[in-house]
Amino acid sequence: MPNLPSAKKRMRVEEKRRARNKSVKSAVRTQVTKARNAIAASATEPETEEAVRAAIRELDRGVSKGVLHRNNAARRKSRLMARLHEAQEA
Repeated sequence: MPNLPSAKKRMRVEEKRRARNKSVKSAVRTQVTKARNAIAASATEPETEEAVRAAIRELDRGVSKGVLHRNNAARRKSRLMARLHEAQEA
């Protein structure tokens, strides 16, 4: 337990930020999982491309909120698109 007032405040602030970051990360994971499942089910459906767009949108939102590093989001978007194109070719 912190003893100094500034340390107590720091704990309160970190707890709020952790909760906010957790919700953003959870939303990102949900959308990426939906996109991957849609690609696995049928890559040619229009719903699949919409799911991928939603996942990319969510990744960009995580970057803009400072929850994800921009290179991390770029790598995940790249892998998602590569998976989509590979499935569409097959």
